[in-house]
Amino acid sequence: MNYKLLIQYDGTDFHGWQVQNNQRTVQGELERVLTLLDDAEVHVAGSGRTDAGVHAEGQVANVKLSKVFKSEKLRGAINGNSWRDVRVLDVTKVDEDFHARFSAKGKTYVYRVVNAPVMSPFWARYAHLESRPLDIARMKEAAPVFLGEHDWTAFSSAASDSENKVRTITEFSIESRWDQRCGAAMLEFRITGNGFLRYMIRSIVGTMLELGRGERDADSIRTAIINLDREQAGVTAPANGLTLLSVDYG
Repeated sequence: MNYKLLIQYDGTDFHGWQVQNNQRTVQGELERVLTLLDDAEVHVAGSGRTDAGVHAEGQVANVKLSKVFKSEKLRGAINGNSWRDVRVLDVTKVDEDFHARFSAKGKTYVYRVVNAPVMSPFWARYAHLESRPLDIARMKEAAPVFLGEHDWTAFSSAASDSENKVRTITEFSIESRWDQRCGAAMLEFRITGNGFLRYMIRSIVGTMLELGRGERDADSIRTAIINLDREQAGVTAPANGLTLLSVDYG
């Protein structure tokens, strides 16, 4: 039976999604628990990898089990045997050909930035602190530069294992709101696309923060995209500000 899992996790203490030797990962944690429940070695397929420190509010995975479980009981059994920094919110029985990665049509990520002199301890794990003033209007004006289909070599890790670096960004919004919890402005960079390379979103956000501080202009972003030159893009923003918000299956 093929089960679709809707998952949330705090990525702080995980070394990313993908199984690694002698490292705690989200995929590894789920496979450990599901192997116990199914009495057989299982493989959990995620919609995509998240790096160490990156969080998820709407990660999706699927797993094929030899045993048949009621959805609610499987959810309860997984959560009852997992550490508290990962939780399965929903379990659904799906067709055998459903695959969390290959069936996905798009993903939405959000990168959160607290723009204040001091970081609230309540946001320290889930947002990046930018203490310098940011020109929000300037960043919003430049955001459309990133829309459309491009080769994103300039905004990806040199170690990316994807040969094809062409991806399409369909939405990019930047919103600033007052956050009562941290007593400061909270910026949310929300990006939707058909796929993302390693470090791609964090590189985009790091570049936009440089623009917001007045350290670059929109033309320099266009130049980086056209020249496929990582040196012309901005620094990579820290992992803790990034969260996988949702996965779209049409």
